Amino acid sequence: MEIRVVGPGCPRCDQLFGRVMKVLTELGEEADLVKITEANAIAATGVLVTPGLIINGKVVSTGKVPSEREIRRLLQ
Repeated sequence: MEIRVVGPGCPRCDQLFGRVMKVLTELGEEADLVKITEANAIAATGVLVTPGLIINGKVVSTGKVPSEREIRRLLQ
């Protein structure tokens, strides 16, 4: 599984990254989890409002920090 957290490194972006890590650990899932923080790389993802969450190349959330429950649902 490939997961990208997209954002300039703001507190909400860090919160989303932490929640994704926590849910992955709870589920016992392994994933390629990466933060995308560089402006040109963010623009290339198509995410217009950060934080953004991309799972396996598909933008699944933008502009908010999903709850752990929602992240779990998105990952399963």
